Amino acid sequence: QVHLVESGGGLVQPGGSLRLSCAASGFTFSNYIMRWYRQVPGKERELVASITGGGRDTNVARSVMGRFAISRDNVKSTVYLQMNSLKPEDTAVYYCQRPTGGFWGQGTQVTVSS
Repeated sequence: QVHLVESGGGLVQPGGSLRLSCAASGFTFSNYIMRWYRQVPGKERELVASITGGGRDTNVARSVMGRFAISRDNVKSTVYLQMNSLKPEDTAVYYCQRPTGGFWGQGTQVTVSS
């Protein structure tokens, strides 16, 4: 059974950093593209970043380019989202996703506020 568990969210001041983790289980992790999304209440989920199974190719949304980076550790079956220079508009619930099959984690709240 596919299981995705996010962690690492919290309250951070503008300009600060956080690293989100998504621990995966129940499938051969390295075989799958993984993605991070975020959602603000009342708005659609926004794709933030994606990474191929081997980790060679990554993409990030224009809104976070130069500040966020996605990576993965296939030994640990974990995908990460390093978030730097955080802004109040980055406040959202962040979700990881395995797009094949449409599996989602439960989300982790990130709040950027002074």
